[in-house]
Amino acid sequence: MKALTDILIVEDDPELGILVRDFLCNAGFTVQLCSDAESGLSLLEAEGFRLVLLDVMLPHKNGYETCSAIRAKYSIPTLMMSARDDEESMLKGYETGADDYIGKPFSMAVLTAKIKALLKRSSERQDSTVIASHGVTLDTVSRRVTCGGREIRLNIKEFGLLRCLMEHEGEAMSKEALFDAVWGSDCFTEPATVSVHIRWLREKLEQNPTAPKLIHTVYKMGYRFGGDA
Repeated sequence: MKALTDILIVEDDPELGILVRDFLCNAGFTVQLCSDAESGLSLLEAEGFRLVLLDVMLPHKNGYETCSAIRAKYSIPTLMMSARDDEESMLKGYETGADDYIGKPFSMAVLTAKIKALLKRSSERQDSTVIASHGVTLDTVSRRVTCGGREIRLNIKEFGLLRCLMEHEGEAMSKEALFDAVWGSDCFTEPATVSVHIRWLREKLEQNPTAPKLIHTVYKMGYRFGGDA
């Protein structure tokens, strides 16, 4: 069986793309580079990759649209890169399914650290198979989640948060503990992203996200799965 290539880079700036590819290859990764979304999606369909490094400003189909297309079919970690590193652009990246975001110009050392952190958490073995409670079923092997019998599509961080909360059902978990468990204490993302991902989880799982019955807010602390409101 053919081994997975570590990283697919989708970057339309040939100079930057080659620079990043060569650096990552020298760092020990196997890498493929393409210059547009269509080529990237075709490569994902035809070959296996462990992570996608995705530029936002691409011709024809931009990075946000591409990320949505990736997330609709794959659970592969996706690291978005863009010269637009304002909060609105970053949140849009997370909303379309990105697992992390790095602003241009970036340090190669920081980029490498982000890639290693994403790959490490993605490849960690799951020690349980199925967790089920309150009509939600989470399969840690297939990474499928159902709620009320219907399948729910979650990005990697949403899946990680839900798994952590369900594994500690009835326990109040701080935002910091959830962040460390899902993103890792060495992650460069802001811990405030936990609240954003919890909101997205509620929108996908709760009948009424503004009055949640599954994921409760614990005042001045964090969140809890199950139990009384």
